[in-house]
Amino acid sequence: MTSLPAAPSKLPATMLAIRKLKSEPGLWWQDDTPVPRIGPREVLVAVTHAGICGTDRHIYEWDAWSRSRVLVGITTGHEFVGRVVAIGDAVTRAHVGQRVSAEGHIGCGVCQPCRTGNGHICEKVDILGIDCNGCFAQYVAVPEENIWPVHPSIPDHIAAVFDPLGNAMHTVMAAGVSGRSVLITGVGIIGLMAVTIARAAGAATILVTDRDPKRLALAKQLGADVAFHSSDENWVAEARRLTHNQGPEVLLEMSGHPVAIRQGFAALRNGGTAALLGIPGEPVALDLPNDIIFKGATVLGINGRRMFETWYQVENFVLSGRLNLAPIITHQLPLANFEQGFRLMQNGEAIKVVLEVPHEEALPCQTPASTSVLATSSAG
Repeated sequence: MTSLPAAPSKLPATMLAIRKLKSEPGLWWQDDTPVPRIGPREVLVAVTHAGICGTDRHIYEWDAWSRSRVLVGITTGHEFVGRVVAIGDAVTRAHVGQRVSAEGHIGCGVCQPCRTGNGHICEKVDILGIDCNGCFAQYVAVPEENIWPVHPSIPDHIAAVFDPLGNAMHTVMAAGVSGRSVLITGVGIIGLMAVTIARAAGAATILVTDRDPKRLALAKQLGADVAFHSSDENWVAEARRLTHNQGPEVLLEMSGHPVAIRQGFAALRNGGTAALLGIPGEPVALDLPNDIIFKGATVLGINGRRMFETWYQVENFVLSGRLNLAPIITHQLPLANFEQGFRLMQNGEAIKVVLEVPHEEALPCQTPASTSVLATSSAG
């Protein structure tokens, strides 16, 4: 992290941004997008790094879900880190120069979930880059209550992915993996993050399944004990054999694939806990009597991150140095190369891509230059 001089005296009127301008596959680069105007309780952040998420890929490819949800004309992206450059008149804590990330789910604040500490499942939630303009841009406006101050020892490319890391953290922590055998079905970006979190959280045996040999090998590098190719018809029986012939105590379902979901429940032991994060693209038929009811299984639906309990957990785990994120964040590219980033994800060369956002003028800086203590979290 470098020391930067004071904020520019005047913000520009327009900015670079990546937007969904047409109802068809692709995203579009614009250099004349208006800089967001902020309200009294909002903060304007100059984005320095932004992560490409699986959701962004859905929008890029313009699948059925994206067509039904995303507004054409929106600026995409919801994972980022940057510097506060302006604050609304009623902002009380955030300040210019502060290095921040932000929770991308903007709750209504008045529904029952919001008022009972469950804002992550708000009934009327807006999501950055989906329902309102996001962070694939030089500037993004965010409510002050969504701002997360970033610890100075956490590198920018790690702080930029607290959002998906939080998804993995929420899934792992909700299931209670400490001292228990764990099965993770699907080791994409968040599944791989779940492997290193589960290992750091004290999981016993960690089993993983996927159809990509490279991802399976990486999962073992990150701490998985056994990796099964999902096409192996015998893996469920073998997973049960390796866990005292009873099955794993915890299922972390990250794939969203109907077959993987059914196999995961078949492997789960009696009295086990299943935490489901993966989103199926179609309805899934389950053997409810044998896989859930007669097993006495506990099934948890995982949506986003607990605000802000999960953010504290992510920060503490990252600062502990026990998470190995270097092999997961495989590419850091200039914002202008976003098309390359999406192609690398599509062809399997990249796992997590972080985009670096340019600024012609130096941004304000709160802290002096420092050397990160997170050796295991540096980019590979």
